[in-house]
Amino acid sequence: MLTSGKTSLENELSLYFHIPFCTKKCSYCHFYVIPDKEPFKKQLLEGLKLEWERVLPELLGKDIITIYFGGGTPSLIGPEAIATILSWVYASFPKAAEVTLEANPENMSIELMKAYADAGINRVSIGIQTLDNQILKMLGRLHSGEKAIEAVYQTIEGGINNITIDLMYDLPNQTVTTWENTLSRVVELPITHLSLYNLTIEPHTTFYKQQESLKKIIPNEDDSLRMYEMAIEILSSKLEQYEISAFAKPGLHSRHNVGYWVGRPFWGFGPSAFSYFANKRFRNVANLSKYHKALLAGESPIDYSEELEPLSRLRELLAINLRLMKGVDLNSFQTKHGVLDVLTLKSIETLLDQELLVQDQHTLKLSKRGVLFYDTVAVEII
Repeated sequence: MLTSGKTSLENELSLYFHIPFCTKKCSYCHFYVIPDKEPFKKQLLEGLKLEWERVLPELLGKDIITIYFGGGTPSLIGPEAIATILSWVYASFPKAAEVTLEANPENMSIELMKAYADAGINRVSIGIQTLDNQILKMLGRLHSGEKAIEAVYQTIEGGINNITIDLMYDLPNQTVTTWENTLSRVVELPITHLSLYNLTIEPHTTFYKQQESLKKIIPNEDDSLRMYEMAIEILSSKLEQYEISAFAKPGLHSRHNVGYWVGRPFWGFGPSAFSYFANKRFRNVANLSKYHKALLAGESPIDYSEELEPLSRLRELLAINLRLMKGVDLNSFQTKHGVLDVLTLKSIETLLDQELLVQDQHTLKLSKRGVLFYDTVAVEII
């Protein structure tokens, strides 16, 4: 039987604003992005204001924990627009502790970062991906490895010291040696956080059309595993691995991302933005014109919605919680979210027998091997 009591998570909320502008779409990118043009910026800002006003009554009474500007390249919209959006939020809520802006190195400068700090940004996520210039070109990135490093220092000089970077592996023509070189250089940078991603080839991308030829130059499974293990080894010398793909200085875990893993509700604004609220998942239409038109007409921009039945939701939440290296206190988890059913408990026993999970009293966590094969764990539980 599932139980459901009011939890602190239900009072907490994260906000996500999708800013879809890009100078150029990267070869691997499957997100909704559009050209960086002024008319589009005006249209987006108008749509966001209408959506904020429409949604606000549902959000009142919540505690806004984090605000995240993702994309796209959100830094292209400009500090004034970000300050405007934050002014809408802070007119009804206290200031959030963590306000993150994604940015790409080629667009960054000391002056711009200072303007964003003044606008209310206190954390910047820089899309570095790799420091190998040849691979950056193949990915369709517009910056060099040298510019990526410079961007970190420009952000600090602009007054923002909480910096996270994105790195990717399993890239075309990437070798264990070139990956080690990137890791060894970035671990010496004055960053507070790092997120690790392996390349996935998604439909509607340039790489998807080229996948047959790319298969020949993408690292094999053995090299991919070695790259991940190497990342843990090198990055852990300076940063704590607190999640299977995230590393941070003590006390500087991404509060926004942790919210996703522990099931904190979040509301996404803008075209293509996802939300998880009141036990429902929903998404806005992935088209700026349709998004804007719906809101002007006083209609919802949501074009997809689903509500998981309680048991499916519970299993999914447990699997996502297990991404965190500290694991899950099963007693606390069940008190907050509901009692696990017999089949899920059997799945846990199977994973313990396979040594993909380990248990210390009531705390369940990934084993060292389980970290490497998390997908297997998640599939078994869900």
